[in-house]
Amino acid sequence: MTRTATVKRKTSETDVSLELDLDGSAPPSISTGVGFFDHMLTHLGKHGAFSLLVQAKGDTHIDDHHTVEDVGLSFGVALKDALGDKKGVHRYGSCTLPMDETLVTVAVDLSGRPAFVWKVSFPTEKIGAFDCQLVEEFWKSVANAGLLNLHVVLHHGSNSHHIAEAVFKAAARALRAAVAIDARNADAVPSTKGVL
Repeated sequence: MTRTATVKRKTSETDVSLELDLDGSAPPSISTGVGFFDHMLTHLGKHGAFSLLVQAKGDTHIDDHHTVEDVGLSFGVALKDALGDKKGVHRYGSCTLPMDETLVTVAVDLSGRPAFVWKVSFPTEKIGAFDCQLVEEFWKSVANAGLLNLHVVLHHGSNSHHIAEAVFKAAARALRAAVAIDARNADAVPSTKGVL
């Protein structure tokens, strides 16, 4: 079973090409034109333990919003497509992750129904030139396009960089657990309905 997807999304604002292999081992290859976002997506691929290639060009002369949002939509679609009928996956995953003074919990359900809960606040508006609000926009886009439940909770933290990085790493680890194949139920969809 090959769990891969390629998504191309081109609009008047962005041009995104994304490749995802849930069982791949290649290091992340990321280029979006948004330095801090590239850093976060590299963590997503590394800690999710999947191959992730992202090439994106956007109207960053306006701001980074469209680029971040459209990469999130593309990643969500790729995740959904790579999972197929979701037969054999664990479905649920969660991670509570420390990053220095910061502690974040992310929980995910590959339910086929989009739901997004965000309980995170940043002490600053920016991380360098990066708008902190875009972290929420990315993950909301992933949840909606990927048809999954995603809950993100900041327990405590005082450094915006650490908070954003903890969110991406915890989400990666939660997704890693959710998409993993359950050896005890490898031939079954993990739902009493029979479909997800």
